[in-house]
Amino acid sequence: MEPTYVVIGLVVLLLVAGGLLLLAPSRRRKDTAPEVSPGDRAAGTSVTEQEEPGEAPVEEDSAPVLETPTEPTGRLARLRDRLAKSNTSLGRGLLALLSRDTLDEETWEEIEDLLIMADLGVEPTTEIVDALRERVRVLGTREPETVRQLLREELIRLVDPTMDRALAVAAEAPGDKPRVVLVVGVNGAGKTTTVGKIARVLVAEDRTVLLGAADTFRAAAAEQLSTWGARVGVETVRRDEGTDPAAVAYSAVERGVQEGTDVVLVDTAGRLQNKKGLMDELGKVRRVSARPLPEGRDIDEVLLVLDATTGQNGMQQAKVFSEAVQITGIVLTKLDGTAKGGIVVAVQRELGVPVKLIGLGEGADDLAPFDAEGFVDAILAG
Repeated sequence: MEPTYVVIGLVVLLLVAGGLLLLAPSRRRKDTAPEVSPGDRAAGTSVTEQEEPGEAPVEEDSAPVLETPTEPTGRLARLRDRLAKSNTSLGRGLLALLSRDTLDEETWEEIEDLLIMADLGVEPTTEIVDALRERVRVLGTREPETVRQLLREELIRLVDPTMDRALAVAAEAPGDKPRVVLVVGVNGAGKTTTVGKIARVLVAEDRTVLLGAADTFRAAAAEQLSTWGARVGVETVRRDEGTDPAAVAYSAVERGVQEGTDVVLVDTAGRLQNKKGLMDELGKVRRVSARPLPEGRDIDEVLLVLDATTGQNGMQQAKVFSEAVQITGIVLTKLDGTAKGGIVVAVQRELGVPVKLIGLGEGADDLAPFDAEGFVDAILAG
């Protein structure tokens, strides 16, 4: 045999021997691994999850960790600060114009333009400008602090602090449970999210809440609402997509009656994927929702969710919804994205119902009861 073949043979033998040595540890680990019983396999227990000898089993808490919503009264101060930062252009602009040495017709026209651009509406704008002109003329002052106080008083009067802005969720007698709140509005206004945030407000007030996912025409609406509720331990009554919305609302209220729940919140559709009119459908939901309630009881609250950034463009929507389901209150969302706070006055004047809640930002607790004086102070801040 030639030497060359001898050398090649020796190299091959060395390589094979080395490979066997490398495989030996893994084979030993495999051979000594603990056996898994069929019961463990059925339970989904892996080899790496086996307990070490002598160690006590560790019990894991499978219950979800619930979030604790902030107190509604505690959030108002925080939201005021955010509102002030997003609306200072309106307040500063008005104060700068009113503090001029000469308030001529041109200046008053600029004031009117600024208020109209802030979505106050033509009629309320004319009203406040006429009142300010008269008061400034009588006092004969341009002192900034005095002018600011005059403006504050007139704006508060327009926002109307005498309106009852409390949500109708307090039961006055045992037969008043549950209080039923229907939430309506077009898709995109933040309706379902608002329902979830209202639930958080009520939970923070130690009320029991049940959600009804009656927006069965929008994909994932029920899932979205269920997620909001689960975060604070609130259950959601839901059905398959395409189910009659009125049937879902009925089931939610019926269960609320049976369980003595404090408040049932019903989310509704903002659009339909069939030929039936949305307003007719909402009217039906409202009527059917009241049927499980004791005789003589009706829906306690119908809240209209409006996107504040739509300004006057949202007024027509508000009128149509109001005619269909008898709105009792307004929730203005996305006020952090606009300096047009005048929409508060415009929508209240148009519908004759108060703004009860305002939403600022996307945070879970960025919803607070509306306060007329706090709102005006925020606009004039800075």
